[in-house]
Amino acid sequence: MSLSALRVAVIVFPGSNCDRDMMVAIEKLAGRRPALVWHKETSLDPVYLAIMPGGFSYGDYLRCGAIARFSPIMNDLKSFAEQGGQVLGICNGFQILCEAGLLPGALIRNDCLEFRCVNQKVKVEDSNDRFNSDEIGKELTLPIAHGEGNYRLKEDALAQLESNGQVLLRYLGNPNGSINDIAGIRNEAGNVYGMMPHPERAVETYHPSLDGLPILKAFLKPILSSSLVEVSAS
Repeated sequence: MSLSALRVAVIVFPGSNCDRDMMVAIEKLAGRRPALVWHKETSLDPVYLAIMPGGFSYGDYLRCGAIARFSPIMNDLKSFAEQGGQVLGICNGFQILCEAGLLPGALIRNDCLEFRCVNQKVKVEDSNDRFNSDEIGKELTLPIAHGEGNYRLKEDALAQLESNGQVLLRYLGNPNGSINDIAGIRNEAGNVYGMMPHPERAVETYHPSLDGLPILKAFLKPILSSSLVEVSAS
């Protein structure tokens, strides 16, 4: 796998439809393209950040993300995350991370029983040094496009999630019934992140906003240093 001189990988599943959007958004910020890694690969190679894009992996059969969790690349992704590797899941990527047990909880059918495709206001929570309102902004407008974004978690686990500061984003005007208005979370270790809104669809002047830029910058900031940007040997 060629990393195109940038240590970022976007994992592509059958049915992914936001992989190219994410690739272009990353290139806009970093000046270099991330690698697109097909789900049947068995190794991520040396990367700093692995991104699980949005879409409808395997047509969302059984449950959204339920089949994708068994793709060959997931074994290496789990090892990567367990060793502290940075992982970001957007929409279907978030759903896959929950199904794979890399993030707590589950995403079920929207309570309105409709697919929601709107520009959604969200509040940024002060989760950690990377993800907080000072770095990203207090309120953002980001596109959402999902039928199963209703985040659910058992009461005791939810209390722990909240007390640990693991909530990243909350909906302002809940579009799907998600518990505690949760739109995005991270794991306790602070290296695996998931969110339903699409930051890659809010990076251009013809997009509904530019509010996706600070989110993606928060994840790319460490790799924009010369120590993590490599010159391709080819």
